[in-house]
Amino acid sequence: MNSASLRLTNVLIGKAIFEILLVGAIAVGSYISMFPPTFHGWGEAVPDAKSIAGWAVNSAEPWGRVEVQLFIDENFVATQTAQLPRPDVKAAGWAKDDWHGYDFQLPNLKPGRHEARVYALHASGYAERYTLQLLGDPIIVEVGQNGGWQKVDER
Repeated sequence: MNSASLRLTNVLIGKAIFEILLVGAIAVGSYISMFPPTFHGWGEAVPDAKSIAGWAVNSAEPWGRVEVQLFIDENFVATQTAQLPRPDVKAAGWAKDDWHGYDFQLPNLKPGRHEARVYALHASGYAERYTLQLLGDPIIVEVGQNGGWQKVDER
């Protein structure tokens, strides 16, 4: 192989490596913009109250309130702002104040197993688009024939 074709080969390999790194950087930047790693939270079933309750914090805006949405069996149920008192969240160091809790009252569910998920709603692209970020793990509840229900521990 002559020296000109060897240089051309090296330039083409270098160009390909540069393009791969550029596309990778753009993909990571887009992902972080749409799904920022700053949302934290948790939810759990409260059988006595027939609700899903928990907390949500955006560490990028520790004094702000997070809008959360509840989905059951992949169907939208409700939305609310996490602004109920949760002093335990502040005490654990997740928030700057006590007001990051939520509590969704569940609708009457058919007997059987249901999966509830709580998401933080995040505006990106100057609020031109919205994304949902799952807070905690999915919550599994079992509804009995009498309408009573209990949390199912899947672990």
